[in-house]
Amino acid sequence: MTTAYITHPDYVHHDIPNHPERPARMKAIWKLLDEEGLSARMKAYTPSPATDEHLLMVHTPDYLAEIAQAQKEGYGIRFTVDTILLPETAITARLSAGGGICAVDALMQGEANNALVITRPPGHHAVANSAMGFCYFNNIAIATRYAQQVYGIERVMIVDYDVHHGNGTQDIFYDDNTVMFVSTHQSPLYPGTGGLNETGEGKGKGYTVNIPIPAGHGDTSYAQIYERIIWKVAEKFMPQLIMISAGFDAHWDDPLASMRLSLAGYHHLDSQLIRMAQQFCMGKIIFMLEGGYNTDTLARGIGNIAHALLGDDTYHDPFGALDARDDINNLIEKVCQVHDL
Repeated sequence: MTTAYITHPDYVHHDIPNHPERPARMKAIWKLLDEEGLSARMKAYTPSPATDEHLLMVHTPDYLAEIAQAQKEGYGIRFTVDTILLPETAITARLSAGGGICAVDALMQGEANNALVITRPPGHHAVANSAMGFCYFNNIAIATRYAQQVYGIERVMIVDYDVHHGNGTQDIFYDDNTVMFVSTHQSPLYPGTGGLNETGEGKGKGYTVNIPIPAGHGDTSYAQIYERIIWKVAEKFMPQLIMISAGFDAHWDDPLASMRLSLAGYHHLDSQLIRMAQQFCMGKIIFMLEGGYNTDTLARGIGNIAHALLGDDTYHDPFGALDARDDINNLIEKVCQVHDL
């Protein structure tokens, strides 16, 4: 079992003072993976920046031109109050998008069985024509389109377990029946999208599965959702590649949300996703980092993903769990009804 490990030292260069999406996130992950010998057990890759051709697979020419002009003239752009393009952001964001492309190459060329992509800035909020939610280019959408256009992959399943809804990923594939987008997210919460009845449009109708979870749910609820919904979605769709938007901000100790997943609960989800990949697509699965703003729980969670991808039985949860809601049955039944599961 070979696990590709994609990261780059330049991911620390995008640095907005006092921002939750900060370079310390990368440093904490790198430190843990190195100290526990996990990085040495994976096959390291250094990605190249995504080209215009790559970015245009999902983003508009006008958006790229806007960013290029700012980069050329050395000024910043404030897309939203918390999403600011600094002069050095564009190259870092291109490099982040390049991480997913690198992972796809590693899997499709037979050099690795699965992949762990540790990049920043994240991507799942970025829409075709704008940055938002700390995200500038939609890394997972670009990697998905790259897999389809370069390697002929016909069916990609994206599972987004970041606590915030991946509105950008949803928008990009909303009318597409070749990409199954499945999202578990706290609701209500930023960005306010991801309702149960947002299921796609046109030929993509039914290929967006949103599971909006009230605050306070944790390990038991998420395990039920995976068993009763996400496994069934995968069985119906039969993906050839599974891509994960991996956000650790649904952990109970994350500062930006109010869910109650523990690291043990996250490990269960990761293990289920890896099993799905083994059953449906010869183990081809790529975990791509999104959110997670407590650097201790984030790093430990990523370490647990590395263990799982490498085939280890072990995981670590030094933080434990809190009591959590488990009244999830009504929501599960509604999702199953909407999607005929």
